[in-house]
Amino acid sequence: MKPMLPRKKKQERFSLGFLFLLLAFSSSCRLYNLQKELPPSYADFLSKVRYIITSREEKTFLKLPNSEKDQFIEEFWRRRDPDPETEENEFKKEYFGRIEQANRLFFGEGKPGWLTDRGRIYILFGPPFNRITNPLEGEFGIRCGEVWYYGNFPVVFRDSNCTGSYELVTYDLTPLREVNIAYMHDLSQAQAQAQAQAQETFSWENDLFDFRFEVRKKTVEPERITGVVIIAIPYSCIWFKDTEGIFKTEMEVQLELRDETGQLRWEDKANFEIALSLAELKERQKASYNREIPFVLEKNLEELRRGKNTFQCRVKNLTGREELRKVLEIDF
Repeated sequence: MKPMLPRKKKQERFSLGFLFLLLAFSSSCRLYNLQKELPPSYADFLSKVRYIITSREEKTFLKLPNSEKDQFIEEFWRRRDPDPETEENEFKKEYFGRIEQANRLFFGEGKPGWLTDRGRIYILFGPPFNRITNPLEGEFGIRCGEVWYYGNFPVVFRDSNCTGSYELVTYDLTPLREVNIAYMHDLSQAQAQAQAQAQETFSWENDLFDFRFEVRKKTVEPERITGVVIIAIPYSCIWFKDTEGIFKTEMEVQLELRDETGQLRWEDKANFEIALSLAELKERQKASYNREIPFVLEKNLEELRRGKNTFQCRVKNLTGREELRKVLEIDF
């Protein structure tokens, strides 16, 4: 008779578990229906804050009568205001500013830029400290993609078909929470310090730092190869400092040529300054700053002629401390 007692308890436990599951499912369906019935303005609010609203806040918002939802929205933003003493909510302004930037930077994936994986990370954590496009395949196991660095933490996006659609392949973003909190909540203090400085930092629309580069071969001889690396940096993504009406910045460029085995065959590092008046800067808003760096190869030419080599170009804007690395293949 003893075996019957555990079996009964097991059945009771099963029934209790099923009841909890049924209640949870019922609650989920109720919240889903409430969300479907939201007036357009409240549905838009809930959609736009999807990255920062907590599950408890979302449930509370959905269950509130419409007459109380506006007050909830006011309190929602007030709780996130880093400096309630000022009229402007810096967190709210920064958040919606990032949504606008994401729409402009990450279009072309079949949905608004802020709903893409790159847009979500940009909104949550801001511009990366360092960004690598199309990294070497051996580094992250991807041929087409991007790697964003926040400090030493990499966030990897993969473009599986090399068509411009990126998906996030870094899943645990816990180490970035402190970065985001510091970036967003200390924003007002950072802005106040910047305004107090004699030299103000200036960028047109805070574009994600980018550049283009190509390698042109001039002479290819048995004992000598010459060429030039051409770098083009859009003015719209360059940070400048205002020094008595002259906007200045400093760029650092590092070039590396490696053979198919990964051996370093040539390298160069250069710093250069850009200085423009405000009028000149406005004229060149849609143009690019171009720089040519020549190279001469006279050693290890046999190794370079055996297969595909890689030219790596790293550009760092020392004013804004933004950095980007790109790699392309070349043969001789």
